[in-house]
Amino acid sequence: MVPEPALSSSTYAIGRPSVSIVIPAYNEESVIRQCVTAAIYQSVPALEIIVVDNLSTDATAEIVGQLQQEYPEAGIRLLSQNAEQGLIPTRNFGLDAAQGDIIGRIDADSLLEPDWVEEVIWAFADPTVQAATGPVVYYDMPMRRFGLKADDKVRQLMLRLARHQYHFLFGSNMAMRKSAWEKIRGEVCLDENDEMHEDIDLSLHLAEHDMRIQYWPEMVSGMSARRLEDSPRDYRYYVTRFDRTYKAHNVKKIALKAPMVVFFSIYFPAKLLRALHTANSSSPVKRAGIG
Repeated sequence: MVPEPALSSSTYAIGRPSVSIVIPAYNEESVIRQCVTAAIYQSVPALEIIVVDNLSTDATAEIVGQLQQEYPEAGIRLLSQNAEQGLIPTRNFGLDAAQGDIIGRIDADSLLEPDWVEEVIWAFADPTVQAATGPVVYYDMPMRRFGLKADDKVRQLMLRLARHQYHFLFGSNMAMRKSAWEKIRGEVCLDENDEMHEDIDLSLHLAEHDMRIQYWPEMVSGMSARRLEDSPRDYRYYVTRFDRTYKAHNVKKIALKAPMVVFFSIYFPAKLLRALHTANSSSPVKRAGIG
């Protein structure tokens, strides 16, 4: 892909679509500051950064309030979704509140690359694109840049295996037009039993309306590999959410089993790498001549 010229704040303001960033959060005091800070320090600023607090019992809301005071120009909005516990109602609350032409959605442990908003704008330069997603770099794993390349290759492989019929959004790194969200808003599954992948559900609802989802490799977000801390049983339940989401949409294409196969195959090697990385990171550094 030919590199695009850098966007400036002035051209963004007068001729580019505005971008909102929505961050659902539940008890995320350990990561929310770095997540919001990364969303602030962008080559092209977001119109707003919306943190939706969902009944947190820790200091999540207080930390966001501090950031509002520290960065009054950043358009940080702290909303509370107290009606019910859960990612989907919290996500929906934030998407409904967003005022931008394009709504980005990330997780509270996401760390956006400094040009993320800029790349989102380029991803939507084609008016036929209704949603976009990109690869992630696991910032708490070793060989991060190699991992980013591997993640990109795996996601492109899954697209090919699905014969490019289904382009799945990735909840930690996705965006959609506000008009697309308004189109599917009343149809998305609420998943009261918490059995599905909410981002895959969004993707399938968009596909049902023939709305185009684009994979944009330059739209990069960092995320934690903390999912690998799950037990094999819990990880299996997480991966088989794909099947339950497909069944809810009566999708039976065998090619769509590919993501499950990929995620199952990487669990134990990636878990070992993470454990070694964690052990090395936490080991005390020996001083010369001591011990």
